Amino acid sequence: MTDLSHNITELDAIDIAKYIEDLCRVLMDSVADGAAISFMAPLTKAEAKRFWAHDVRSAVEAGSRHLFGAFVDEKLVGTVQLVIGMPPNQPHRSEISKMIVHPDGRRRGLGTALMNEALAFAKGAGKTLVTLDTRTGDVSAPLYKGVGFIEAGIIPDFAFDPDGLAKHSTTYMYRYL
Repeated sequence: MTDLSHNITELDAIDIAKYIEDLCRVLMDSVADGAAISFMAPLTKAEAKRFWAHDVRSAVEAGSRHLFGAFVDEKLVGTVQLVIGMPPNQPHRSEISKMIVHPDGRRRGLGTALMNEALAFAKGAGKTLVTLDTRTGDVSAPLYKGVGFIEAGIIPDFAFDPDGLAKHSTTYMYRYL
């Protein structure tokens, strides 16, 4: 597949409200497609809306989390979150959270572009270490390795797959900036 012409931008609380329908669609369709991003299928629109409009928005407003969106033809098709609000003994660290690209936009460079934007922001914020976790063996692993993440370890039976039928291991990864 070819890379899509896209725009990556940071989204604020007002943008979350503006793009709530697209945010919900990306999240719901990704969970329905089997993405292991903490939600169980079927994910209702009410649950998705609460996640974006309450959980993410409040953290973005507080400045502890930054949300980046990937747009293709002015339509939101992917997001990644960078958590910078860390405990007092970890001011040098940040975390990647909820790296999501709509199933129709995968394998076209959007995930890499989102990750690069989040990593550049982390570096600009003075962070020197970024961590993430992902389902072991997930299709996202090559993306994370491709932008420089290194596997730190695996925890077995960490979480259920979105269909609730099986547990999966989780791989923790890190990257120095």
